[in-house]
Amino acid sequence: MTNGTPELKPILVFDSGIGGLTVLREARLLMPERGFIYVADDAGFPYGGWEEGPLKARIVALFGDLLARFDPEAVIVACNTAFTLAGADLRLAFPEMRFIGTVPAIKPAAERTRSGLVSVLATPGTVKRAYTRDLIQSFASQCHVRLVGSENLARMAEAYIRGESLDDAAVLAEIAPCFVEKDGARTDIVVLACTHYPFLANVFRRLAPWPVDWLDPAEAIARQARRLVPLVDGVEHPEGLDLAVFTSGVPTFSTRRLMQGLGLSVQPADALHPV
Repeated sequence: MTNGTPELKPILVFDSGIGGLTVLREARLLMPERGFIYVADDAGFPYGGWEEGPLKARIVALFGDLLARFDPEAVIVACNTAFTLAGADLRLAFPEMRFIGTVPAIKPAAERTRSGLVSVLATPGTVKRAYTRDLIQSFASQCHVRLVGSENLARMAEAYIRGESLDDAAVLAEIAPCFVEKDGARTDIVVLACTHYPFLANVFRRLAPWPVDWLDPAEAIARQARRLVPLVDGVEHPEGLDLAVFTSGVPTFSTRRLMQGLGLSVQPADALHPV
């Protein structure tokens, strides 16, 4: 407690890379009194090439260190692949912690579509997960849902965020399977089921063969976090408690500059011991 004001625990935001910054941006708007710790598992990025067992073990082990080190109020797992794979294991391993997960926004897409043709643009890991198919069965059984697993878009988004240029033809090749014409109807909603992808939304809009609604779940995730984390009136945002941690311990210069531009101080990762 400082000057009679309680010190609030921070919110930890976890992603495989820097795509979760889309969620961090929204969460900070809704939770201005909280400090944030952004953790990028760049040493394990991208998650798409991992086998499920080793990746699940890695994520749970990482959280053992992260929770002990930072003692957050809650955790936002801003990564569809990580949460659909390891969310249940995290809640089982750390039952005292609030976990806010990220899952493909299939339910709102099914509610909004007019054509009944919905595509889910995701990583290969999210596409093959039973969790994703269960969401379709539960909430979109009356729709035609195409799952599109991109091998390359997460890497492309990371490069784009850092200021590198992208080849339009390469991006279009990744998103083209999302566009379906069937019985005179066309895809009208594409779910962005990877938190990296919203950074490319303007590129997608420019290259798309016809206009669609690109559904970004970041705001909904932030609203859920706000619902679960107590609002404390009269508390100002803590100074010096907006941190970024990279599991590699060696973020690039452009990544450091990006974090600093967002007001995040890059911290060493030497206390983390992923498997």
